[in-house]
Order: sequence, then C-alpha cells, then structure tokens
Amino acid sequence: MAAPAMAAPPPPPACFPMPTRLTMPPTSITLPDPPPLSVGGACRRVAAKHKAVVVLGATGTGKSRLAIDLALRFGGEVINSDKIQAHAGLDVATNKVGLAERGRVPHHLLGVVHPDAEFTAADFRREASRAADRAAARGRVPVIAGGSNSYVEELVEGDRRAFRDRYECCFLWVDAQLPVLHGFVARRVDDMCRRGLVDEVAAAFDPRRTDYSRGIWRAIGVPELDAYLRARGRGHGHHHDQMLAAALHEIKANTSRLAVRQRGKIQRLERMWRVRRVDATEVFLKRGLAADEAWQRLVAAPCIDAVRSFLLEDQQEYSSMGTAGAMLPAAVAAAAV
Repeated sequence: MAAPAMAAPPPPPACFPMPTRLTMPPTSITLPDPPPLSVGGACRRVAAKHKAVVVLGATGTGKSRLAIDLALRFGGEVINSDKIQAHAGLDVATNKVGLAERGRVPHHLLGVVHPDAEFTAADFRREASRAADRAAARGRVPVIAGGSNSYVEELVEGDRRAFRDRYECCFLWVDAQLPVLHGFVARRVDDMCRRGLVDEVAAAFDPRRTDYSRGIWRAIGVPELDAYLRARGRGHGHHHDQMLAAALHEIKANTSRLAVRQRGKIQRLERMWRVRRVDATEVFLKRGLAADEAWQRLVAAPCIDAVRSFLLEDQQEYSSMGTAGAMLPAAVAAAAV
C-alpha cells in the first residue's frame, strides 16, 4: 500500500511581521505602530517616535503666549503643566489663559481639578501622557507649557522614561534678565488687581480656612490677602488701605521669589536636556506695539524656526530613503514647510 502523500509545506511567511494584540490597562491608549519601512529590498521597521514641544520659563515670561503661537502655526494642542492652573477657579489669581485664547487652540489640564484636591507630579505625568497620546492620535502636536518644572521633569524622566520612549521632545526656554522680569511681574500684579484679583479672592474667602498649603489655595495672591480680608470682615476700615498695600507688596515679592526658584530649576534641567534658550528681556522693556514687534522678532520667530526644523528632521531623513516620515502627520508636515 502506497504511503499517503505528504502535504506541501506552507509558503514562507510574508516579510512584514504579523500584528500582535497587546493587553493594555483599560485607562491606557494604544497608539498604532508606524508602518514598516522597506530599504534595499530588506524588511525593516523604523521605531519612529511622535513629536512633542515643551515650553519652559519662569512666571511672567510668556510661556502660554508662545505655546499658543506654536500650536496655531503647527497644528498643536496645549497641555498645561502648571499645577496651580490645573485647579478650577480663581482664574485671575492663577493667570489662566482666557476663554478667547482657549477657543483658538485646544487646551488640556486647565481648570479641571477640584480646588481642594491635591494634584501630584505623578497625577500630572499620567494625565499629561494621556492628553499627549490623544492629541498625537488626532495628528496634532502636543505643546506642553507651564511653570511647574518638577512636574515637567516627572513627565519626561519619570516612570522609567516612558514618555521619552514614545516622544521626541523639543525643549524651548523663554528667559529674561531677572531685574527686568521682576519689574514686569510687579506691573502684572497691578494689572491683575485691575482685572478683579481682590474681589475674586474675597468671593472665595472662607474665614474658617487656616490651611493654605493644599489645592488652589496655595496660589500666590490667596494667603497674602487673608489678613486683609479678615480685617475687612471685622470692619476695621481705617487700616484697610495699609493692609491691602502690604498684601499686594507681599504678592509681588513672593512672585519674584518664585521666578528665581523656577529659573534655577530650568538651569538644572538645561544640563540634562538639549534646551533652546531665547532671551525675551527686550520684550519686557517695551510697551504696546513695540513690545509685540519685539516678541515676534526675538521669541516667536526663532522658536517657530526651531520647531519647524525639529518637526522636519525625520521627514528629511526618510525622504532621503525614498519615503515619508511615518509619524509626522500630513497636516503638520504641511504647516512646517
């Protein structure tokens, strides 16, 4: 009896690897893998990363303004990295971006945390990573901007550098000479008062509150006004003007101290990362249209050039191989040209 015929061996597997199904935590977002890149007839997968821009700077230097400029130019979404601005309420005291600006560019992690809740660096890392992943999945460039540099460091370096594994980062630092910045900060506090700082804090004032170390109540401008608001509630009118003046002086001094601390942290981060510094000192020495012109010339234009080069790096490299950059969305690539 003849032996049964042997089945023909299956054809060799295709050059492209078979997709695998990853089991991810329910709160994670699974990003699509970049398509394979064929070079010289061999099958090769390029581990391209998404692109993200990180804007650093001390308080008052214009981080939010630059973030919006870049987001509008390159199709981005802004992710707030200021731990106080993440809380809801006290929009004047915390210097949140206005509704008009938010209407022009999507903003994330701005005014979303309960005023009494703690929002830790680990919380920020988790939520900012999710926001960046969602923006990148929509073909947008995440632009991370805010004054909490320890939170930015946690995002970039924490969790075994998971963010750096997925994102290539362009770091920009808007800087200014401290004496000039201190003068601008003082004028900004005066402007905040004209925009209703004292009335805003008074409306949220609770005489039973004695702890200003948690949540939004840590914001500069809130604890400094406590004594004044308590005295006003007791009706000691003849001391009100002096107490308010002392409170505003303290707000200005504490804001200047914050700027010094923030600048010191950025200088440390500059030694860890490749940071592009732009000097905005001249901007703060001018007023009105002259200040706007100086901003465009000294800050916006060089930063736009830096981000354009950053976004096109991979596209140019891949173009030399005969294919387009896998992780640079077409809309972003068009805006970067």
